[in-house]
Amino acid sequence: MIGINRSDWSVGSTRHRRTPPASSPDRVVARARDLNRASDLAAQGITVRLAHYDDPARLDAALRGIQRLLLISGSEVGRRVQQHRKVIAAAVRAGVQLLADMSLLHADRSPLRFLALEHPAPEHALRESGLSGVILRHGWYTENCEERARHAAAIGELVSAAGTARLSPASRADYAVAAAVVLTGDGHARQIDELAGDEAWPMADLAQAISEVVGRPIALRQASPAEYRAFLLPGGTPEPSADVLLTIETGIAPEALFDDSRTLSRLSGRPTTPLRTVLRTWLRA
Repeated sequence: MIGINRSDWSVGSTRHRRTPPASSPDRVVARARDLNRASDLAAQGITVRLAHYDDPARLDAALRGIQRLLLISGSEVGRRVQQHRKVIAAAVRAGVQLLADMSLLHADRSPLRFLALEHPAPEHALRESGLSGVILRHGWYTENCEERARHAAAIGELVSAAGTARLSPASRADYAVAAAVVLTGDGHARQIDELAGDEAWPMADLAQAISEVVGRPIALRQASPAEYRAFLLPGGTPEPSADVLLTIETGIAPEALFDDSRTLSRLSGRPTTPLRTVLRTWLRA
């Protein structure tokens, strides 16, 4: 097993990218902890295998015969480092040819510590594993703004503690296309791709876009961090969740969720989904 040094990986490069071949569902294998929750995938002809991070034998069985693997970031904060390392170790045992790891935008320098803390370690583990790998550093998901946009449309006001800072989200579908390109194409190994949407906007632009879609004024109220937290709580947001949302909001202020490289659209071969297109889907239903 040959180790991969940090210097062997280049950030944001899109060289040697090729158009991916079409893949049929019967060539795709999904791993799930609960087969019933993946029944929609099985209905499409996708093979679904039972596996769990904490069960090495099931992991080995789930990865048997897999050539290329997308490691989707786990949802259990505080356990993701060990969970991802177990998958990487199982991929080594299975002889996986390419592993794509979902990470966080600018994970090596992000001020969003509660999110960034658990991503550099799996990145390092992948580089040191000897596997041929690619790191897909995702920015913010546009879908994370849905509840906020609906609430602003309902009350006529968007409350923010992010000031004039920009963020550049992309839709889950945009990121999924990029992952498919990596998994089905060639020339992606040893890349670190910083992925974000083509559009970058401050909260004032979000308020304006909501206003245009719903056809009535939506005001932007700039709040202090304490005022923003107080705004969240009466709406029924649990205190721990309010603290997380506040951390994200204050993380937007130093533009932790901003990237203007357009690596995502170059990698996927198409523009990312415009904000107003997504807002129309949410607010005109």
